[in-house]
Amino acid sequence: MEFSEVISRRRSVRHFNTRLTVSDQDIRAVLLAATAAPSAGNIQPWRFTVVRSRNARERLATAIPQRWATAAPVVIVVSVDPRPCSARFGARGEMLYAIQDSAAAAENILLAAVSRGLASCWIGAFDENAVRDAVGLSSEVTPVAILPIGYSAESSTRPARRPIEEVTTWL
Repeated sequence: MEFSEVISRRRSVRHFNTRLTVSDQDIRAVLLAATAAPSAGNIQPWRFTVVRSRNARERLATAIPQRWATAAPVVIVVSVDPRPCSARFGARGEMLYAIQDSAAAAENILLAAVSRGLASCWIGAFDENAVRDAVGLSSEVTPVAILPIGYSAESSTRPARRPIEEVTTWL
């Protein structure tokens, strides 16, 4: 699949075919894509928790308002350990670069999933402490995105996007 097609096919999918599993090979491929993301100072502060078992997904479901997400056969919790960024870049590294790095990794996961015929959705609204507890993260690691991964069970139409002219300034 051409890269432009991958981008145009990416959607936020909220209904997954629960009869189909996602292979370990596919999960490794999307994680490999995540680790290819740019990173300030090449620190790579991202951390990934692959939530695959039914029990683990049920624990996660109790921690997020989007319970539908845990119906996906796999959920990846993208987190960040901001300490190395803070040590190298100070407050800006901790508060911005670490988050940017993990966000870039999350986007790579979304695009890699599409390239493999999978679907996902970026979830950012959740209680950090509840998610941290549900998946066993240390207090130093902050979850930043929850990405359910599976095969779509919904039709996909291209959502409307604002025109480039509306969001771009040329100097």
